[in-house]
Amino acid sequence: MKIYYRALPQVDIARPDNAIDLAGGWTWFTQVECLQRGKPARIVAAQDIPAAVLKTLSAPRADVMGLAMNTPQTMGILNVTPDSFSDGGQHNAPEAAIARSREMVAQGATLIDVGGESTRPGSGVVAIDDEIKRTAPVIEAVAKAAIAPISIDTRKAPVAKSAVRAGAGLINDVSGFTYDADLGPLAASHAVPVCVMHAQGDPATMQDDPRYDDVLLDVYDFLAAQVGYLIGLGIPREQIVVDPGIGFGKTNAHNLAILARLSLFHALGCPILLGASRKRFIGTIGNAPDAGQRVPGSLAVALAGVAQGAQFLRVHDVAETTQALQLWQAVTRGEYDGA
Repeated sequence: MKIYYRALPQVDIARPDNAIDLAGGWTWFTQVECLQRGKPARIVAAQDIPAAVLKTLSAPRADVMGLAMNTPQTMGILNVTPDSFSDGGQHNAPEAAIARSREMVAQGATLIDVGGESTRPGSGVVAIDDEIKRTAPVIEAVAKAAIAPISIDTRKAPVAKSAVRAGAGLINDVSGFTYDADLGPLAASHAVPVCVMHAQGDPATMQDDPRYDDVLLDVYDFLAAQVGYLIGLGIPREQIVVDPGIGFGKTNAHNLAILARLSLFHALGCPILLGASRKRFIGTIGNAPDAGQRVPGSLAVALAGVAQGAQFLRVHDVAETTQALQLWQAVTRGEYDGA
């Protein structure tokens, strides 16, 4: 029976001599949780797991789009849609998009994620031409202004192709490269990094009745298979980011099961992206029905993800996330490098 290995990340300032860096980042581990379907979890010393697995868990991750993976990176969300759940219709025009991009970078964003199709629960498919008209001009404008690296949030190859031509340098697919068979080969042919996300079903139906045998391991197996598929197309593993897809075909219990053991996904040998900002489960647990009221809860989840070594945080509230990260890093290091 397959064994899944999850490093138990630590950030304590007192670090033992046998500690191992997790993914070459800011957390370390001495123990690993061994998970199997239908069996109780076991905790073992890191030195007791297979050498190949230990190497994967500890190996530093390569830069992605010039961004270092040994420190958390903040992906600012720039939706150019009329109907996204939190900020629809606010940044559709290139001028407004440039202004918002500059603002987010000034607040600490290191990457701008542009999306032209709402993926909130219940949303439908946007026509390809409409999605291109929404995203390509904005990406071109932001790219020409040289504000920050840009990713395109799309499931569709023609949209991604237009976005890459306009200046996007990463393809972020919420369907995990299952919606459009041409998207993976397109990414490979343009030699751009990708983010592969897990979702059960499509946005229109994904929250109707999501079910899993074991949500954590099912999501892991899906991502492992898709990473293998993308590598087979010629995309290097070090240029593949994985996202477990919080809120995409998952109940509150599913989301929490994934977040509690998020560090499992380091075993894939890829950087991890966490996109939980303002999601519905935060509103439910935190008693915040309005998306704009979910900033404190979003920060709590983001910091929990960083404590498990997640390299990318995809967020709406960049300034607040930056401040929270700065304080978290200062406290965990016990020092501050500023004045």
